[in-house]
Amino acid sequence: MLRWNGWGDENTTMELPRAGKALLNEWVGETAPSKDYPLEKFLANAPPSRLPEHRLVTVDSMERLVHSHGQSLPDWVALRSGEAMSFVDGVAYPQTTQDIVELLDFASEKDINIIPFGGGTSVVGHLTPRPGERPVLCLSLERMNRLLWIDPGSSLALFEAGVRGPDLEAQLAAHGFTLGHYPQSFECSTLGGWVVTRSSGQQSMYYGRIEALFAGGEMVTPKGLWELLPHPASAAGPDLRQMVLGSEGRMGVLSTAKVRVSPLPEFEAFYGAFLPSWDAGVNAVRNMAVARLPLCMIRLSNPVETVTQLALSGHETQSALVKKYLGLRGISAKSACMILFGLTGQKAFANAGLSQAKSIIRKHGGVVVGQTMGNTWKKKRFLVPYLRNTLWEAGYVVDTLETAVTWDKVTLTMEGFEQAIKEAAAKENEKVHVFTHLSHIYPSGSSVYTSYVFRPGKTPQQTLSRWKRMKDAASNVITRMGGTISHQHGVGEDHAPYLPAEKGKIGMEILKQTFAHMDSQGRMNPGKLLE
Repeated sequence: MLRWNGWGDENTTMELPRAGKALLNEWVGETAPSKDYPLEKFLANAPPSRLPEHRLVTVDSMERLVHSHGQSLPDWVALRSGEAMSFVDGVAYPQTTQDIVELLDFASEKDINIIPFGGGTSVVGHLTPRPGERPVLCLSLERMNRLLWIDPGSSLALFEAGVRGPDLEAQLAAHGFTLGHYPQSFECSTLGGWVVTRSSGQQSMYYGRIEALFAGGEMVTPKGLWELLPHPASAAGPDLRQMVLGSEGRMGVLSTAKVRVSPLPEFEAFYGAFLPSWDAGVNAVRNMAVARLPLCMIRLSNPVETVTQLALSGHETQSALVKKYLGLRGISAKSACMILFGLTGQKAFANAGLSQAKSIIRKHGGVVVGQTMGNTWKKKRFLVPYLRNTLWEAGYVVDTLETAVTWDKVTLTMEGFEQAIKEAAAKENEKVHVFTHLSHIYPSGSSVYTSYVFRPGKTPQQTLSRWKRMKDAASNVITRMGGTISHQHGVGEDHAPYLPAEKGKIGMEILKQTFAHMDSQGRMNPGKLLE
């Protein structure tokens, strides 16, 4: 069962090692956890629903609470403090595309706003209901989770859009196939959510981002049912499937999705390595990308993240041995940068790619340390978000931000992020622990993914103010560098103020007019993507 006020399954935790807690005290400062707002008070204080009755809609207070938020920091502060928490008026559970059609007709007839809901994992405010005169109905797709058909000859499969990652992969594996899309939220997020936020999986170097995997489907819009055909290629004008990708619920509800699938791989393995410096690491991973090796993923951590990862691993003896070994190979533990990389596909091609990857790493002064670190990463890759629960309960706030820029701006962006966040914290005489990695590597550039840990304020308002100051400072760096405001998390509410800098005046007008055409009454997830 999912946590009502945190990340993921309520029975899953990720412990903070004692050494890690001591280091956080040193890096950020001592702190104490605040008391969480109790569930029973939320339920007792839930405002009455404004919705008329409907056979598919529940107004149960608990259902409304868990469907009134995602995982953004403002969502967390509201849930943990009980302040500024807004409720949807009801939750609908359609089981077919026709049910969704019926619900959108109901919304039009009764003057209701709609928020589509997949797995509830949004970290940028896609799911927060805005106050207003209209009632708000959350449309949850969790019961639409079936594989409807698979065409092995065309490598296509049709799913209902509410299917979660593990269920999707299990249904495909029974036929010998995989989608290969593994965002960090994989265990909780849904196919429809991946499509409408332009998600990127951890192994996208091999399988492709969601825009490469999405082939078509059906979207229920206020204008009617929109079918998107799965052409392998087309020169018939702009590809309108691109309008669905990243649409964030503003045009309608994606009910089914056709996806391009791959046979289960013959071989897959993950490896760890260390480079002597950040510059050496950037040059190495760029060369690996340009060479177009048969890799499925590359991740490069900067020195601070490398130290942080080793400290929080809980394996003090192994970490000490790694540092000693690096010293023997002439790599300082203070400047070392960790690389994780993986290979997927036919064994012969993967082995050839592994040989070339090792050669590039060694050419740049690096050391490949084998599969132990890679296997540990694979085992824990979906557990890392649970550390957010642990840190909050220890009295720390953690958030992330990310972008993608061309290679000439990667280091400048990383340095700009970290400096801007530190300076914003310093204005309140606070320390912040900031670290960065490159999580997705392309021949023309890379994503830059920064995490930061800080102490909450004395009040919920002060915590949000502190966070907003840091996030705004870093987002201004993105604008200055000409990066994208979101490489993989979407726009939602949190990134909407910075979208015009990326899309430009004409681009923003295209989006506004498109949404107005599809949803002339402004019912579909208002306030998201566009301010």
